[in-house]
Amino acid sequence: MIKASGVSVIRAGRALVDQVDLALCAGRFTVVLGPNGAGKSTLLKVMAGEIAADAGHVLYDDRDIRDCRPVDLAQRRAVLPQSMAIAFPFTALEVVRMGAIAHGSLTPTEDARRALARVDLKGFEARSYQALSGGEQQRVQFARVLAQVSEPVEHGRPKALFLDEPTASLDIGHQISVLEIARDFVARGGAALAILHDLNLACEFADRLVVMHRGRVVAAGTPVETITEEVIASVYGIRGAVGRVPHAIPYVLPQARI
Repeated sequence: MIKASGVSVIRAGRALVDQVDLALCAGRFTVVLGPNGAGKSTLLKVMAGEIAADAGHVLYDDRDIRDCRPVDLAQRRAVLPQSMAIAFPFTALEVVRMGAIAHGSLTPTEDARRALARVDLKGFEARSYQALSGGEQQRVQFARVLAQVSEPVEHGRPKALFLDEPTASLDIGHQISVLEIARDFVARGGAALAILHDLNLACEFADRLVVMHRGRVVAAGTPVETITEEVIASVYGIRGAVGRVPHAIPYVLPQARI
C-alpha cells in the first residue's frame, strides 16, 4: 500500500534517517519506537509526503509520492503531528471540519460532529480551541484526522493514519481510547503508523513494531520478536525486565540506566 525504500534524510551533514525500508499494509497497525532523535518523526513525515527524502523513494501503491498532488494525498492519508499551533480563534468544530473538507465531504459539519463524539468531546463543538487543555486539543486534532479519513477503505483503496505521538498529552483512559480507535480503523481495512514512547502500550496494540536508533531500523517484527532486554539495553541504555502477559504480549519494567 505505502512503501518506503532506501529512504534517507540528511540535515547539516547528518543522516536523520539512514537507508530505511518500511511498508504499511492494509489491516496492519505499525508502531515505531526509539529514543528522542532517532528519526521517527522525520520518517513519518517522509512517508506522509510532508517532506522529501534526499535518497530513496516512497510509493503509494505503485505511484511515486512525488507524483501525487496534495489533494490526492489528502484523500489517501491523514496526519496527526506532535503539535499544531492555531493562531486564529477557531472553535473545536471548525478545526475538525477542516479534515472533513480536505476529504471532500458533502456533509462536513455532520462528519465533524461525529468525529468529536468519537473522541469523547461531544458538547465541545462551540468551545474555543485555544481555551482547551493540551489533552483536549490533542483529541480535537485526532478528531480532525478521523473526519479526513472517515472510512478506512474507499473505492477499493485502503487509507492510512499517520499518528505522531498521539498519546503524548492524554490521560491513560484516553490513550487507550485513541489506540483502540486506530486499531478499529485497521481492522476495517485501513493502515496505521504511530510513533509511541510507551513500550507497553506499543506491545498491546501493535501488529508490528519498528525500533529506530540513530536514523536506522535496528529491530522489527512482532512485539514478542522485537521487545527484548537486549534491544532495550542497546537502544535506550537501560536495564529492563521483559515479562509476558496472557496472549504472550510483552511488558517492560524499566529498572535503571546502564
